[in-house]
Amino acid sequence: MERILTNLKLVTMEPERGYQIIDNAMVIIRQGKISYAGPQQANWQDTVDSQADIVDCKQAMVTPGLIDCHTHLVFAGNRANEFEQRLNGVPYEDIAKAGGGILSTVRATRAATEDELFALASERLAGLKRDGVTTVEIKSGYGLTTEDELKMLRVARRIGEQADIKVSTTLLAAHALPPEYAGRSDDYITLVCDEIIPAAAKENLADSVDVFCEGIGFSTAQSARVFAAAKAHGLMIKGHTEQLSNLGGSALAARMGATSVDHIEYLDEAGVEALAAHNTVATLLPGAFYFLRETQQPPIAQLREKGVPMAISTDFNPGTSPIASLRTMMNMACTFFRLTPEECLRGVTAHAAQALGLSEQCGQIRTGMAADLALWNLDSPAELSYRMGVPDLIARVVDGNLFYQSKNQ
Repeated sequence: MERILTNLKLVTMEPERGYQIIDNAMVIIRQGKISYAGPQQANWQDTVDSQADIVDCKQAMVTPGLIDCHTHLVFAGNRANEFEQRLNGVPYEDIAKAGGGILSTVRATRAATEDELFALASERLAGLKRDGVTTVEIKSGYGLTTEDELKMLRVARRIGEQADIKVSTTLLAAHALPPEYAGRSDDYITLVCDEIIPAAAKENLADSVDVFCEGIGFSTAQSARVFAAAKAHGLMIKGHTEQLSNLGGSALAARMGATSVDHIEYLDEAGVEALAAHNTVATLLPGAFYFLRETQQPPIAQLREKGVPMAISTDFNPGTSPIASLRTMMNMACTFFRLTPEECLRGVTAHAAQALGLSEQCGQIRTGMAADLALWNLDSPAELSYRMGVPDLIARVVDGNLFYQSKNQ
């Protein structure tokens, strides 16, 4: 069905229009794609199908649907007790030795069924939908066996079968060393490269492959092996890099063609240069920065100077960012990292799409793009980063289908 959105304030996020509102605008949608977006034309009724669904937006502000480009939505278990323990002075090392930390999530996720994981992830996803998210990336990484990693990815693909959300899936088997491989990290990387990646690719369960390149994760040499295996199977690559130290993982990932590198608090000048040279997105995760009470900030000024695109994401996960609100992340990026509201909106639209390799499909409102939109009861796009918790969302549009947001949700 042809759908016409009229009487709206349009924020396209196109480079030549960007943040500026086009008043008295309209969007024409045909077969789930945008066929026109711009000023409302005087004779527009003469050019559309008589059976078209015409929606008077009543001066709603319309942006691209928001994109959460880094999440760990699929997992079981709960680590609120560890949060409380840390605040009561218990060191993380003691928590981990007692069976806590990421391996507690691994145990719970391995024990959960696909239906259980689907139900849990769907509840978390509801928070993102309330913030206008139409596309979300979901990683594996809490299974750490072939069977359990594929289980997580199947759940993520199942979530993406719903009409009101799009899902990009990422295999993060190289997230942590499973206990059965203690002291044998190279052997585990061999399993990831020779068995898990090929299995995920064969079943078309992953769009990308990610690695936690860090002192408590995997080395740059091991990360390079994983990236090479992913590319050999036609999968995109991305990295958890420079979160806790500077190993050079970001530069490695960029040189090997990564769409994004994420966290990057300890990124150095050479890393920034590599991202700029290879047009790799720097994904900022202020939720983890906040939750861990970090003080080392990403090199925002250098990223700006070199023109590195910056995305923003929730990093929703049970240990370091249990926050299912992308607008909260936009506000945190402004307050902690001093991004402007325009940079934040671009970070959850056009740049987030680039981080997922989806720049030609979503993240902007222009002819030929998917009709993925968010309708807001707002006067200015700056308000998206300015306040939190107010139910400003009117509706989301996914592939041209309209989903109204209940104020009670």
